[in-house]
Amino acid sequence: MAATHLLSAASPAAVQDSSRQVSERTHFPARAVSVIFLYMDGGVSQVDSFDPKPELDRRNGQPFPTRIEPTQFNNIGNTLASPWKFKNYGQSGIPVSDLFPEIARHVDDMAVVRSMTSEFPEHTNANYFLHTGSGLQGRPSMGAWFGYGLGSECQDLPHFVILNGGLIPPGGLDNFGSGFLPASFQGSVFGLGDLPVSDIRPQETAAGLQRRKLDLIRSLDQASIARYGHDDQVESAIRNYELAARMQLAVPDLMDLSDETRETQELYGLSDQFPNTRTFAKECLLARRLVERGVRFIELTCPAGNGDRWDQHSNLVDGHTKNARSVDKPISALLTDLKQRGLLNQTLVVWSGEFGRTPFAQGSDGRDHNPFGFSLWMAGAGIRGGTIYGATDEFGYKAVQDRAEIHDLHATMLHLMGVDHERLTYRFGGRDMRLTDVHGNVLREILS
Repeated sequence: MAATHLLSAASPAAVQDSSRQVSERTHFPARAVSVIFLYMDGGVSQVDSFDPKPELDRRNGQPFPTRIEPTQFNNIGNTLASPWKFKNYGQSGIPVSDLFPEIARHVDDMAVVRSMTSEFPEHTNANYFLHTGSGLQGRPSMGAWFGYGLGSECQDLPHFVILNGGLIPPGGLDNFGSGFLPASFQGSVFGLGDLPVSDIRPQETAAGLQRRKLDLIRSLDQASIARYGHDDQVESAIRNYELAARMQLAVPDLMDLSDETRETQELYGLSDQFPNTRTFAKECLLARRLVERGVRFIELTCPAGNGDRWDQHSNLVDGHTKNARSVDKPISALLTDLKQRGLLNQTLVVWSGEFGRTPFAQGSDGRDHNPFGFSLWMAGAGIRGGTIYGATDEFGYKAVQDRAEIHDLHATMLHLMGVDHERLTYRFGGRDMRLTDVHGNVLREILS
């Protein structure tokens, strides 16, 4: 019976039906059922990836000609041209650098936002801002908000899953927390090994023994609620215990990739010579399997072992090359696989770091943090493919056209899930709180 239920939940038909169910309870018809957030920890250089600037080539090695804002570090060098060449791809002709030759094949399904900005130039606060809409520690993660607003289409897995490739972002697990929302909405961090979650294998010798323990815990918690009244923490604990028991069946099935064809495994790069490519390939393949099972929000973190994330204050070429090699093939495979299975039209894929990098050097061969204008892209459900939104100045330093904020990103993501970001609120501290605070505009120009 358990196997039949799991197989039923994992079918594409089940996910397609969930799209109908989501639309019935959202503010307006939803375009997306699930979100896959490809988090590029440390900050990818926009002028070396999706925002080519010929002016940097012309001024390479010269003093930077415009006003320089305060930087994270003070070792400011000269104007630094991109070490990578750009080519135009697809029918849309969107330029992408040689860092991402595989992802570039999908530009006609992508909207590239070149004018994103952040309010914070330091990793920890910028990560909180990207993940929670606030630079302060302790606010609910966007994944928690999605679960609170939309619930889950999967009864046997958490609605919000983080696939940990080895690097938890600066700021730690608070990037994935539930904040003032009930604890049942916090993210669940899955490792990639045989035991992705602690205690995923029951310690009891018989299933009935575990069931009796859970029944006792439930009865004690319900007695507490009956005596003292409604309590979010107690009710969340009840739901979490029950979910954990169901996960002991669902997670091993999720992690077993033996039912994936050899062609699919090769497509993602599970046997690639570069170990970090293999790591991120497994994350991407698991993300697709989570989407098939109806998980609402999936975040992928970067593999360990590339030096210092995308945070190349020195050795830009070596660091960015290794990081790109880790993610380029697996992300391309993910987009291909989702599209072939009919899942891309109901899955929103978002690729972003917490900020970008400076167009002038730090020292001689690195780039410092730059929150004033950077690039991200979105693909899939409801996205107008082959689109470029916004622009930075001639150096790729500051957003000068259609300036976008992280609040706008969150508003747009919620909109595609059928949620009005101004109406998704939770009463806390005497006011109605929301992911976008009192800000946020939907980026309608990138919507289909």
